[in-house]
Amino acid sequence: MGDFEQDLLQDAADDARTVEFIKNYLPQDVKGKFTDDELYYFLDVIVDYYATSGVLDAAPDEEGFIDIDLDEVVKYVVEQAHKDKIGDFDPEDVLWVVQGEAEFSDSLDEEE
Repeated sequence: MGDFEQDLLQDAADDARTVEFIKNYLPQDVKGKFTDDELYYFLDVIVDYYATSGVLDAAPDEEGFIDIDLDEVVKYVVEQAHKDKIGDFDPEDVLWVVQGEAEFSDSLDEEE
Protein backbone atom coordinates (compact mmCIF):
# COMPACT_ATOMS: atom_id res chain seq x y z
CA MET A 1 0.00 0.00 0.00
CA GLY A 2 1.31 3.45 -0.93
CA ASP A 3 1.86 6.39 1.35
CA PHE A 4 -1.22 8.16 -0.01
CA GLU A 5 -3.49 5.22 0.79
CA GLN A 6 -1.97 4.90 4.25
CA ASP A 7 -2.55 8.62 4.85
CA LEU A 8 -6.19 8.25 3.78
CA LEU A 9 -6.69 5.30 6.10
CA GLN A 10 -5.05 7.21 8.96
CA ASP A 11 -7.25 10.25 8.29
CA ALA A 12 -10.36 8.07 8.30
CA ALA A 13 -9.29 6.46 11.58
CA ASP A 14 -8.58 9.89 13.11
CA ASP A 15 -12.01 11.14 11.99
CA ALA A 16 -13.68 8.08 13.48
CA ARG A 17 -11.90 8.64 16.82
CA THR A 18 -12.91 12.31 16.76
CA VAL A 19 -16.57 11.52 16.04
CA GLU A 20 -16.65 8.92 18.83
CA PHE A 21 -15.13 11.44 21.23
CA ILE A 22 -17.70 14.07 20.22
CA LYS A 23 -20.57 11.59 20.66
CA ASN A 24 -19.36 10.87 24.19
CA TYR A 25 -18.85 14.58 24.86
CA LEU A 26 -22.39 15.63 23.87
CA PRO A 27 -24.93 16.05 26.66
CA GLN A 28 -27.70 13.45 26.66
CA ASP A 29 -30.34 15.87 25.35
CA VAL A 30 -28.15 16.73 22.32
CA LYS A 31 -26.87 13.22 21.45
CA GLY A 32 -29.95 12.19 19.49
CA LYS A 33 -30.04 15.36 17.41
CA PHE A 34 -27.19 14.41 15.08
CA THR A 35 -26.49 11.37 12.95
CA ASP A 36 -22.97 10.04 12.53
CA ASP A 37 -23.00 11.36 8.96
CA GLU A 38 -23.87 14.84 10.22
CA LEU A 39 -21.06 14.68 12.78
CA TYR A 40 -18.58 13.69 10.05
CA TYR A 41 -19.93 16.55 7.93
CA PHE A 42 -19.51 19.01 10.82
CA LEU A 43 -15.98 17.78 11.36
CA ASP A 44 -15.12 18.41 7.69
CA VAL A 45 -16.65 21.90 7.87
CA ILE A 46 -14.77 22.70 11.09
CA VAL A 47 -11.49 21.67 9.46
CA ASP A 48 -12.41 23.74 6.38
CA TYR A 49 -13.07 26.75 8.62
CA TYR A 50 -9.68 26.43 10.28
CA ALA A 51 -7.95 26.02 6.92
CA THR A 52 -9.66 28.93 5.15
CA SER A 53 -10.38 31.50 7.86
CA GLY A 54 -6.77 32.38 8.60
CA VAL A 55 -7.34 31.75 12.30
CA LEU A 56 -4.45 29.30 12.40
CA ASP A 57 -2.14 31.96 10.98
CA ALA A 58 -2.55 34.07 14.13
CA ALA A 59 0.39 34.40 16.45
CA PRO A 60 0.12 32.10 19.48
CA ASP A 61 0.12 33.56 22.97
CA GLU A 62 3.01 33.11 25.38
CA GLU A 63 1.74 29.63 26.27
CA GLY A 64 1.62 28.61 22.60
CA PHE A 65 -2.16 28.76 22.22
CA ILE A 66 -4.17 30.39 19.45
CA ASP A 67 -7.41 32.06 20.52
CA ILE A 68 -10.26 30.63 18.44
CA ASP A 69 -13.71 32.20 18.61
CA LEU A 70 -15.91 29.10 18.85
CA ASP A 71 -19.01 31.20 18.15
CA GLU A 72 -17.53 32.10 14.75
CA VAL A 73 -16.84 28.42 14.06
CA VAL A 74 -20.42 27.55 15.01
CA LYS A 75 -21.79 30.32 12.79
CA TYR A 76 -19.74 29.02 9.86
CA VAL A 77 -20.85 25.40 10.42
CA VAL A 78 -24.54 26.34 10.69
CA GLU A 79 -24.34 28.53 7.56
CA GLN A 80 -22.52 25.84 5.56
CA ALA A 81 -24.97 23.14 6.62
CA HIS A 82 -27.87 25.31 5.48
CA LYS A 83 -26.11 26.25 2.23
CA ASP A 84 -25.21 22.60 1.51
CA LYS A 85 -28.81 21.54 2.30
CA ILE A 86 -27.63 19.26 5.10
CA GLY A 87 -30.14 20.83 7.45
CA ASP A 88 -30.91 23.75 9.71
CA PHE A 89 -29.30 23.26 13.08
CA ASP A 90 -29.59 25.09 16.38
CA PRO A 91 -26.32 26.94 16.99
CA GLU A 92 -26.46 26.01 20.70
CA ASP A 93 -26.46 22.31 19.75
CA VAL A 94 -23.69 22.76 17.17
CA LEU A 95 -21.62 24.57 19.80
CA TRP A 96 -21.42 21.28 21.71
CA VAL A 97 -19.99 19.59 18.60
CA VAL A 98 -17.44 22.37 18.05
CA GLN A 99 -16.43 22.26 21.71
CA GLY A 100 -16.12 18.48 21.53
CA GLU A 101 -13.84 18.71 18.52
CA ALA A 102 -11.71 21.31 20.31
CA GLU A 103 -11.51 19.15 23.44
CA PHE A 104 -10.44 16.15 21.35
CA SER A 105 -7.73 18.23 19.64
CA ASP A 106 -6.55 19.48 23.03
CA SER A 107 -6.38 15.91 24.34
CA LEU A 108 -4.14 14.95 21.41
CA ASP A 109 -1.84 17.89 22.15
CA GLU A 110 -1.56 16.72 25.76
CA GLU A 111 -0.54 13.23 24.60
CA GLU A 112 2.40 14.60 22.63
